[in-house]
Amino acid sequence: QVQLVESGGGLVQAGGSLRLSCAASGRRTFSSYAMGWFRQAPGKEREFVAATWSTSSTYYADSVKGRFTISLDNAKNTVYLQMNSLKPEDTAVYYCAADPVWRGNYASRSSYRYWGQGTQVTVSS
Repeated sequence: QVQLVESGGGLVQAGGSLRLSCAASGRRTFSSYAMGWFRQAPGKEREFVAATWSTSSTYYADSVKGRFTISLDNAKNTVYLQMNSLKPEDTAVYYCAADPVWRGNYASRSSYRYWGQGTQVTVSS
């Protein structure tokens, strides 16, 4: 059974940085998996943030492009989300997602079979 465990969330001032981690287990390797980050703010739909596949392909929502970076450490089966220049509107619960198949529609929640429990990120103004 695949499990995803997020960590690294917290409270940060606007303009600050955080690095989220998502430790994946249950498979020998996740190097061929589609890995994504989504977020959900109170009262809003869960939205796409970033995705990566086969380590060399990365995709971002327009709202975070240039500020966030997704990366995958295959040796540790861990995917990271480096978040810089944080804004109050980045406040949300951040979820890690994974799927053994790259479906192309990386921004859709339905493209991911496995989900973590989420980690809270709060950005104060």
